[in-house]
Amino acid sequence: MIQRPRRNRKSAAIRALVQETRLHPNQLVQPLFLVDGKNKNNAIKSLPTISQLSIDNALKEIEECMKVGVNSFILFPAVEDALKDKKATYSYSKNNFYLKAIKEFKKKFPECCLISDVALDPYSSDGHDGLVENGKIVNDKTLPILAKMSVAQAEAGIDIIGPSDMMDGRVGYIRHALDDASFTETSIMSYCVKYASALYGPFRDALASAPKSGDKKTYQMNYANRKEAIVEAELDYAEGADFLMVKPATLYLDIISDLKENFPLPIAAYHVSGEFAMLKAAALNGWLDYQKLLEETLTSIHRAGADVIISYGAKDFAKNFIS
Repeated sequence: MIQRPRRNRKSAAIRALVQETRLHPNQLVQPLFLVDGKNKNNAIKSLPTISQLSIDNALKEIEECMKVGVNSFILFPAVEDALKDKKATYSYSKNNFYLKAIKEFKKKFPECCLISDVALDPYSSDGHDGLVENGKIVNDKTLPILAKMSVAQAEAGIDIIGPSDMMDGRVGYIRHALDDASFTETSIMSYCVKYASALYGPFRDALASAPKSGDKKTYQMNYANRKEAIVEAELDYAEGADFLMVKPATLYLDIISDLKENFPLPIAAYHVSGEFAMLKAAALNGWLDYQKLLEETLTSIHRAGADVIISYGAKDFAKNFIS
């Protein structure tokens, strides 16, 4: 007898009935690039349709996203060079507009979920995620700075701390600092598997955060390595992470699957700036259908095992979502 699996594809209704993977807007996170000032909407040339937003305009963007079902946001600050120094002291300054933004967002939209970025590079005059001494990234001296940054963000009202720096031991150090400051309910979404990828260019354009010298390969992972991802994830899991993240996403579906299979925590994946920019560039040239490809891309990331997906296309996906 001939097996006929095509019978389950013969109509749209039947295809929907047997669909195995379903992605919902409430599983998506929209990144926001924040800039100091008022009424600012600075287009990012290498990231079409995405802009740096001042707090007032970011509030409007959050409202628009929430209307279509995207309720979670990850925040990145674009800091003026004059405010940067070697020890990233502006990151935990009470005058930091980023901390003011968190307070404003939670005041107007207390029901939204806000995820922070914890790393030195937006605030560092060296442009690295860790403290630089004599041309080297100094791991252990970086940890207290990351902890100060995290506590300051928790005080401002952040829901989830997002350490993206890839320093050894930072999740445990941050967890202890948060607990000691009575922020036991503040979660940690660890960038536990962050590869040294060529896909971060538009993001670094958005924040002007590229390293002033060298590269990030001594702390970000070699993209050829798979087993190392499990090692990194095991360490952050043991240190108290609440989410484990893989970054980038589409070129690392095997890694997402590995983490989903091996850990009981929610798995996040970051569909990064370069991945999004490629979709947009192809669409703007008329080569591909942006909306269809965005849906296919995000669904594939979810199918691989990601429970949470950070994407610059989150709002676009949600606008076309049919529940």
